[in-house]
Amino acid sequence: MFWSSRKTTELEFRYENVYVHPTAELGVDVELGPFTYVGPSCRVGDGTRLHNNVTLVANTILGEGNEVFPGAVLGAIPQDKKYQGEESWVIIGDRNVIRECVTVNSGTLLGGGVTRMGHRNLIMASCHIAHDCILEDDITMANNVLLGGHVRVERHAAFGGLAAVHHFVTVGQHAFVGGLARVTQDVPPFMLVEGNPVRVWSINKVGLKRNGVAVGTVAALKEAHRLLFRSRVPRRDAVDRLLAEQGSVPEVAALVEFLLATERGNQGRARQP
Repeated sequence: MFWSSRKTTELEFRYENVYVHPTAELGVDVELGPFTYVGPSCRVGDGTRLHNNVTLVANTILGEGNEVFPGAVLGAIPQDKKYQGEESWVIIGDRNVIRECVTVNSGTLLGGGVTRMGHRNLIMASCHIAHDCILEDDITMANNVLLGGHVRVERHAAFGGLAAVHHFVTVGQHAFVGGLARVTQDVPPFMLVEGNPVRVWSINKVGLKRNGVAVGTVAALKEAHRLLFRSRVPRRDAVDRLLAEQGSVPEVAALVEFLLATERGNQGRARQP
């Protein structure tokens, strides 16, 4: 049974099992399950459903139409020794599904003080999203995926279960990270990686097809994978050849730009300071 912000008189008695801080704000048609806690400076958007035993610790903003399952804890302080109690936030967009026992920590000063999640993401049970992570849209994380601090995951990326991602790694758009993978370097967009440590195995053909990427673009990415990861052509020569032959394909250009940024980064992580 849920307490709903749309109804008042007949459901007031259920409110005894829900705590909403006086500074928290609830939208229209918000449903709160028993023993749910909505802490200070939290905002819950219209049509969002928080199942029983959900905790919004503090400074957490949820957009519209989200569904959060039992045991999830959003907005807890960072698990980072550099954190000194400064104000920080979790900001989550619309129509996300956050399954049982997911944890999302708030940001730190080094990361701008915000952990962000975009729209239409599926975060399965027991995943952890650490401080200052940035998740874009339409991401799928299978059970028990762990993201270290400052990880960025681009749109339409997906993870198999129990993958663990090192802090400051970037996972490129439409990439797939295999289950049980240990990810210590940036994951190129459009590619499938797996292993310990990970290596690029192929393009993410299934993911690209599911997301409606054109057949010609998939063929261009397949040729890019062959040149960059399967041939004995030196990386710089392969890049020059790709740009000359396939540079007009936006996805190929994005792949090349991503790889060059990774090479300039620290230990294969372009965003590592």
